[in-house]
Amino acid sequence: MSVTTPAWLRGVTAPNPGPMTLQGTNTWILGIDGLVVVDPGPLDESHLLDVAMHGAIEHIFLTHGHGDHSDGALRLHELTGAPVSAWDERHVSHGEKLTDAMTLEIAGLNIEILHAPGHTMDSVCFVVSSGSESVVLTGDTILGEGSTVIAHPEGRVDHYLRTLERLAQLDELVVLPGHGPVTGSASQRATQYLDHRHERIAQVRDAVAQGATTPEHVLEVVYSDVHDSLRGAALLSAQAHLIFVLED
Repeated sequence: MSVTTPAWLRGVTAPNPGPMTLQGTNTWILGIDGLVVVDPGPLDESHLLDVAMHGAIEHIFLTHGHGDHSDGALRLHELTGAPVSAWDERHVSHGEKLTDAMTLEIAGLNIEILHAPGHTMDSVCFVVSSGSESVVLTGDTILGEGSTVIAHPEGRVDHYLRTLERLAQLDELVVLPGHGPVTGSASQRATQYLDHRHERIAQVRDAVAQGATTPEHVLEVVYSDVHDSLRGAALLSAQAHLIFVLED
């Protein structure tokens, strides 16, 4: 199904496809009067030059600090002079630390920051609006296809559930994910993610009831169908879910 996006939005996919990044990292370029960039992506010169050539970039934002989203930020700052803002101060350069419910007016757009811990502690989503048009940029919190990893120890299941419950209140906003295609209805997508996560929690509870005591055991029981290329990420999620079940 085709999803209509605002005219003030452009996307450039970084050349870093893979099992974790799907088709590659989505770098989002938004603006009416000037431009902002969300997630410059990896340190790939051709990709960053492509992004920089779109116009006058006023600000660079990060959804979180994982390298496939953030490694190119300082180089894009060098190319454009635009400040870099993020939740984690370690990734801020000439910008500011983002806080929950912060609202910014940049490039003719209204940008609201939502702290979205779960995938990582520093994850944020951006609700971007102009007039009657609004979108939400979700980084790795909600992907365009499949589900995300809860990256223990940075990520926690309880935090992620609360984040998804919050995103489920965003109604029909178009979702601009960190990887994968654009999708419609943030509310519907977040609800699907919640259903999947509760199903996974139930599976881990059953595994624990049957004697699973380690992440490796949970991995073998619950994530037995995961491709070898994703087993490392699945082990992190298995550990996060096991901690949640044992602490609940």
